[in-house]
Amino acid sequence: MAKKQQTPVISIEDVSKVYGFGDATTVALDEVTLEVNKGEFIAVMGPSGSGKTTLMNIIGLLDRPSHGRYMLSGRDVSRVSKNRRAKVRRDNIGFIFQSFNLLPNMTALENVALPLAYKGRTKTRRLKLASNVLDRVGLSDREYYLPTQLSGGQLQRVAIARALANDPSIIIADEPTGNLDSVSARVVMEMLSDIHKTGNTVIMVTHNPSLTRYADRIIYMLDGSIVYDEASAVGEVPSRVQRAVNALRQSDDDEKLANVSAMIETMPDSKSDDKPKKKRKYKKRKKAKK
Repeated sequence: MAKKQQTPVISIEDVSKVYGFGDATTVALDEVTLEVNKGEFIAVMGPSGSGKTTLMNIIGLLDRPSHGRYMLSGRDVSRVSKNRRAKVRRDNIGFIFQSFNLLPNMTALENVALPLAYKGRTKTRRLKLASNVLDRVGLSDREYYLPTQLSGGQLQRVAIARALANDPSIIIADEPTGNLDSVSARVVMEMLSDIHKTGNTVIMVTHNPSLTRYADRIIYMLDGSIVYDEASAVGEVPSRVQRAVNALRQSDDDEKLANVSAMIETMPDSKSDDKPKKKRKYKKRKKAKK
């Protein structure tokens, strides 16, 4: 109960993200409210176009909301400047991407050391810290390898090391196993689980229902909204998702997991009838401001 009463490390209140103008308006996030406590491991699921990546971009300060408020560690970062966002992001958040995003002409050591340059570390200090983090992910013998000389699993471990280089409190992983085989995916997920156990807050976007077993909370998104949050067990379609969540928690069978995945992906769009109204509301807001 004490954990519920602490100030959330991430607090998003009625956050929307709108792209385009007039008839071309697209609502990517629709008045999303979410609280994340320090040390949670959250899995965010939902079909393509549900708003998962947009939500992660806002949480990671890669984008800013059109409406609503975002509090990070008790500080309102909804409307901070681009330079301020970059500094807060550098000091608090580490990113892990599906496509690794390593620089091909740099060694593993240099890729991991790169974020430390933005903190003003000397080259010697950067390389020493990067070496320590690579050792932590089991790649001390691959420090001087180029990305083209590494396997997919090794590339993702380098990406994890880079995310950890600045010792962030929050890790955002966007489909971290999407390009990996099952063995490499298991290694990466065990690594994320270990990072979580050291006290980091981990938010992971995934399409793979089997990976949610590593999380202690599951969120399901649909059409820019959170339709189910396991923490509060509230949402517009909780019963169907709850059955899916229970199956995920209890099953180790790949075939059953595939059936659960199909169940989730074919969930009815319970909010589709509200979308035109939301679009009109946003257009009215814009006209009122003009």
